[in-house]
Amino acid sequence: MRWTVHSEKPLYTDPWLDIRIADVEITGGRHLEHRIIRSRTGGAGAVVVDDRRRVLLEWRHRFITDAWAWEIPIGGIRDGEEPAAAAAREVEEETGWRPGPMRPLTVVHPTPGISDSQHHIFWADGATHIGPPTEDWEAERIEWVPLADIRGLVEAGKIVSGTSMAALLLAACGG
Repeated sequence: MRWTVHSEKPLYTDPWLDIRIADVEITGGRHLEHRIIRSRTGGAGAVVVDDRRRVLLEWRHRFITDAWAWEIPIGGIRDGEEPAAAAAREVEEETGWRPGPMRPLTVVHPTPGISDSQHHIFWADGATHIGPPTEDWEAERIEWVPLADIRGLVEAGKIVSGTSMAALLLAACGG
């Protein structure tokens, strides 16, 4: 069954997001008001794997959920920027490592019940250390973690971001 959107009205808009209320028709001609978060930019990130089958991760705190966990480098896509270029830029800014060539791994819709946000995730073979991260506020620490440890980290609640989890589990299964 496909829902029909009759209208959308803005509730709040800024450069990052657009919160709306939609008049949606569901089964039996019933209507409901549904909140929607429209993303102003997509997201792009990377699973960077070295020749020892380790992945470059950030240990960081997310204040909204008050959680510490491992994540892949990921961030917003700038106007006119290709997703692969955005992913490479985010890796470099957040970790101080310049990733090797990017190839598409997956696209994640992290919260499709409320948001149209898309995260373009790429695989990079290796990286070159170029210095400290320019966005030093992104992570407490940056480490190369064995891909073989990913499932255990997920099970232990040490990887909780949906996008990071999906990308890392896919990578751990052979990409």
